[in-house]
Amino acid sequence: MGLTLIEKIIANHSKHDVVKPGNIVDVEIDARAARDFGGPNVVKNIQDNNLPIDDVSKTFFTFDTNPTGSDQKYAINQQIVRMFAREHGIQVFDIDVGIGTHTMIERGLAYPGSTAVTTDSHANILGAVGAFGQGMGDQDIAVAFSKGKVWFKVPKSVKINLNGKRPEGISAKDVVLNLLNIFGANSLLGFSVEIYGEEVDKFTLDERITISSMATEMGAIIILFTPSEEILEYSKLRTGKDIMPLVADADASYEKAYDLDFDKFVNMVSLPGAPHDAVNIVEAQKTKIDSAFIGSCTNGRLEDLHAVAKILKDRKVAPGVVLKIVPATDAIWQEIMHDGTLEIFKNSGAMVSNAGCAGCAAGQVGQNGPGEITISTGNRNFPGKQGKGKVYLASPAVVAASAIAGYITTSNAIPDEPTVFTVKEKIENLEKAKSEAKQTHDKTTEVVGNVWYIKEDNIDTDMIFHNRYLAITDINEMGQYTFDNLEGYEDFSKKAKAGDIVVVQKNFGSGSSRQQAVDCFKALGVQAIVAESYGAIYERNAINAAFPIITYDSLEGLDLENGDKIKINFETGLITNLKKNKTINAEKFSEVQIDIFQNDGVF
Repeated sequence: MGLTLIEKIIANHSKHDVVKPGNIVDVEIDARAARDFGGPNVVKNIQDNNLPIDDVSKTFFTFDTNPTGSDQKYAINQQIVRMFAREHGIQVFDIDVGIGTHTMIERGLAYPGSTAVTTDSHANILGAVGAFGQGMGDQDIAVAFSKGKVWFKVPKSVKINLNGKRPEGISAKDVVLNLLNIFGANSLLGFSVEIYGEEVDKFTLDERITISSMATEMGAIIILFTPSEEILEYSKLRTGKDIMPLVADADASYEKAYDLDFDKFVNMVSLPGAPHDAVNIVEAQKTKIDSAFIGSCTNGRLEDLHAVAKILKDRKVAPGVVLKIVPATDAIWQEIMHDGTLEIFKNSGAMVSNAGCAGCAAGQVGQNGPGEITISTGNRNFPGKQGKGKVYLASPAVVAASAIAGYITTSNAIPDEPTVFTVKEKIENLEKAKSEAKQTHDKTTEVVGNVWYIKEDNIDTDMIFHNRYLAITDINEMGQYTFDNLEGYEDFSKKAKAGDIVVVQKNFGSGSSRQQAVDCFKALGVQAIVAESYGAIYERNAINAAFPIITYDSLEGLDLENGDKIKINFETGLITNLKKNKTINAEKFSEVQIDIFQNDGVF
């Protein structure tokens, strides 16, 4: 039986000739990086554990989350990283370079068939060039810095075939939003996805980056493309070496294969609150907006900005609407400065910032306020992600057209005169937003505790530990902010007691790679999380931090209610409702999980 793309890459970077799904192997990492918010914790882990640096030529820091250092904590954290990097001779891609994953591709650090890890949860962007990229937590990255390799569980693979012709006007963002509409946030959870098709072969690098970027929002480990001749040449120029492309074997084994009609794809937007809540744009047409954002690791590429410039040329942003544009890298910034695109942006009334993550990172280009409505090219619109307002996700062309119109629309339906919110509508939105807003123990392999039963899917890391607290590195300070962005549980940290157990549903911990979303529970003394499934990075972070997470198929046999007392045995997987004397079988700890747990962490 042949190998899939992910299996080939992992096998080539391990001591094994063949790997199969479920195998846990040590993977050699070609490029290891940490960002400005994760970097200080990586440094702390290295210093506290007296770890060496394996190979400085493969080790990097990237200042992209908040390159402006817009508050004291970010500024301090950047300086911590700079001093550490100087001491060890590690390269820093500082505030003037741009998004780390894009820089890896741009500088030839990531290329077809290579491996890379970073504290960026969207490191799977590297699947765009046929590389294995993974976002990981601070401890994982510290291990990669020190050993040059990390353990990894080989995922199952899924194949998606896009059949038929690409409809006119369907951007790469529309492609991935259509996929989110089809698969949601859970159907591809934990899978490596390969996309094929006659039209797919024509996708540019920028388009592949957009699609691969949102693998995280689909729950996938990565979306991989077989590199085209253009991408191979691009990588050759940047690496200075010939690159042999990896191709999945004809007899490779896939868990599932999907045949989709590409010609049925339509222009899409994601409704506020969840990227996977993607709908035909007609369902959001004419929704008035306060602001618009173009950029992020998903849509800050040169092709994106040129598409925007074509729409904005000789037009003005609607009165009262704020348009912010942020290129992904400084190289792209330089291009738009020299080719006249920047002038078009400024003449339209847009604000253009230095390269970086911008709209995803609290602070670089600001946030929206309560009751405000934003349309964005970003990859996430979780509640509170970009502020207190609501965020729609769409393609660069739709965002640009909407900024001119004052409401959500397409480029072929821009009105002669814009429509804007009245003062009365603004006040009503604010009042509505205000109204909506009102709404450690001994180590053992068996624990008993009272249950917080939260019957929700897709509780993401911003709901668990919001991005405005990311600069906090002291675990003792983290507990107080747990769930303060999860509606109905804002007071969780005040009510939770040491020894409690949190029970949730699907895809817990989706979103960012932040370690704090695990450590905040440890700070409160929560004994374990029980969920049907987890975000892939969150699962790794919890295991490496020796924080117990348990996976179940169904809770039906427990007759569970909030406040019940349960007993969990990590070694057998048995969960017992002590109040009702009912027991179910959940997934027991793996050998790796047991070893790390008993060692009190990965170090």
